[in-house]
Amino acid sequence: MATEVHGIAGLKELVGQHLGYSEYLDITQERVNTFADATGDHQWIHVDPERAAKESPFGGPIAHGYLTLSLGPALMPSIMTVTGMKMGVNYGAGKIRFPSPVPVGSRLRLGAKLDSLEDLPNNGAQVTMTFTFEVEDAPKPSCVAEIIFRYYE
Repeated sequence: MATEVHGIAGLKELVGQHLGYSEYLDITQERVNTFADATGDHQWIHVDPERAAKESPFGGPIAHGYLTLSLGPALMPSIMTVTGMKMGVNYGAGKIRFPSPVPVGSRLRLGAKLDSLEDLPNNGAQVTMTFTFEVEDAPKPSCVAEIIFRYYE
């Protein structure tokens, strides 16, 4: 169950804390193909299972790195929801790395840590989090990203 955080004061209480993990999400070939269609990235390691099984060093098709990263907004609400805000926006990202692949047919989850909070004018706050995407039973994370949000009360 997601932690409900109220307002900037509630976010401040969580600075430095790991917030938990999402449920696992199945990474299907259909999801990968839909992302390929949306982005125009139809590289065979993603969308050609037969060729990927024969030629890829990963033994089969893998999800796009940016597909993995883009799942943050879908997975984060199962970890934490923020209430008492007029508005919240994705502000950007810092360092992003893709240390290991996300194979089609695997299950992926998100872990989140609230790293810092900086007060902004107009009752705002800039929150920096580390998102760590993990494939079930994989030895290394698939994506580690510094994600920046801005919230306004």
